[in-house]
Amino acid sequence: MRVLLQRVLAASVEVEEKIVGEIGPGLVLFVASAPHDQSDDFEYLVTKIVNLRIFSDSAGRFDQSVLDVTGEILLISQFTLYADTRKGRRPSFMGAAPPEVAEPNLQMFATMLRDTGIVVQTGRFGAQMLVRVENDGPVTISFDSGDRHTSGRGSS
Repeated sequence: MRVLLQRVLAASVEVEEKIVGEIGPGLVLFVASAPHDQSDDFEYLVTKIVNLRIFSDSAGRFDQSVLDVTGEILLISQFTLYADTRKGRRPSFMGAAPPEVAEPNLQMFATMLRDTGIVVQTGRFGAQMLVRVENDGPVTISFDSGDRHTSGRGSS
């Protein structure tokens, strides 16, 4: 599973000119599922994201999580995070899970986020969406659940 996180002051998503999800301060998560994703992928990302200290404390340091600031989450399905652009001029999306796998995976991921006590709004899976994001910072961070199997903090 891949997630592109953006810290926001506000965000909304429209489908067919109707707002289907809207949040105040918090996080927008653009999320894509891979065919091999399992519940431990979701657990890893949920724990990482809700506890990630990317909100400023009173001294201006990144020392608070979305849980600490009672932020909200807007989750948007975006299979294009698995774009492979190595060949040609048209990206391939073969690394993304097919819709019949991706949709229940994203629903499970959203449920697990909600189970932490965070308010979670979503777009509509498979729909053409208009996403409005008021970035804060900006702070943008990418995650891949496969990274949990590699060493971190500057290791090669």
